[in-house]
Amino acid sequence: MRWQEAPVRARALITRVAAYGDRALREPGPERAELVLGAKSVTAAVVAWVLARHLLPVAVATFAPFTALIALRRTVYRSVRDCVQYVAAMGAGASLAAALAAWAGIHAWSFAVLVLLALTVGRLHRLGAQGVQVAVVAFFAFSSGGGRIDYIGHLAASVAIGAACGLAIHILLAPAGHLFRHQRTVASICSEIASETRALAEVFDHADTDPHKVRRMRSDWRRLASDCDRLHGSLDEEADNARLNPRTAPSTVPSALARTRETLTVAQRCLDHLRSITRTVEYLLTDSHHQALQPAFRSGYRDVLDAAAAVVEEIGQAAPTDPARLRDLLERTADRVTDLEALMRPEAAPAAPTLQGTLLTDASRLLTDIRGNLHVLAPDPTT
Repeated sequence: MRWQEAPVRARALITRVAAYGDRALREPGPERAELVLGAKSVTAAVVAWVLARHLLPVAVATFAPFTALIALRRTVYRSVRDCVQYVAAMGAGASLAAALAAWAGIHAWSFAVLVLLALTVGRLHRLGAQGVQVAVVAFFAFSSGGGRIDYIGHLAASVAIGAACGLAIHILLAPAGHLFRHQRTVASICSEIASETRALAEVFDHADTDPHKVRRMRSDWRRLASDCDRLHGSLDEEADNARLNPRTAPSTVPSALARTRETLTVAQRCLDHLRSITRTVEYLLTDSHHQALQPAFRSGYRDVLDAAAAVVEEIGQAAPTDPARLRDLLERTADRVTDLEALMRPEAAPAAPTLQGTLLTDASRLLTDIRGNLHVLAPDPTT
């Protein structure tokens, strides 16, 4: 790196950090969640270290802040899960060290046996990501503590102090839920899908549309699909956040979360079909097959896409979807598809039957995917 570039890069880094802090302070979101989690981690680690230093031998005091950090995850559920797994791993490692030291003594060959046993136990599925801690604790208990019971007892007390500090501060200041923000993001994605679908529908009215415009639509579909994948991860985290969280209203979150997740899944499936339709349209425009489609088919398919856009917009709204309205929109869209199927005549231009059939298949599959999830998207209150 050139020296003269250093101030520029430093200013850029300071600007990014300032923007990050501004977003964290200004509105709820991942930035604020990270900032709060960092503050809780520092507090829990310091408190655990101070308590362990005053109550326990210095040799085991480090385990307290380490356990406190393990006990602080993004959600209360993950914190409890990881903490329980770590305590189990600690117990297994300490027990192996104590048993082997008492039976064989402290030797190179007995340490080798300990390594083998610790690695084997650490592979247990129930220990999850904390399985590696079996070997870590076993090494400390065997090498530093000589497998002595008093050392292991102090180690267990240090772990208990860290777990108590981490879980206590995490439960007292439990992370807030962000379901409403996720619902707004899903609504925004569905609104953008609907807008792009209407733009795609207009192509069937204009044979002189630039193929590059349609190609850009395909890029937009890919970007939206990537956004959906990331949002699925956020919804998985939100589902964990609703478990064991004292700030969550358990009676309302599961149904709302299920509907939001299902809406996002339907949006992704719609994107798959819309990408397929866009590829076909791009082929029509690039190879001048647009006029091979019957005029009635072009106008009818435009209506199908407009109706499909209205359906996606309806299911994407954050407020509960009106079942009667959604079913009415779906029925009207299905009727338009049925009308188009009647236009599949053998006397059309040679390329037309295949292309029209491809377009109709994608439209029919899009409707089928939405209808298949109707019981979650818009449950009938009478059933």
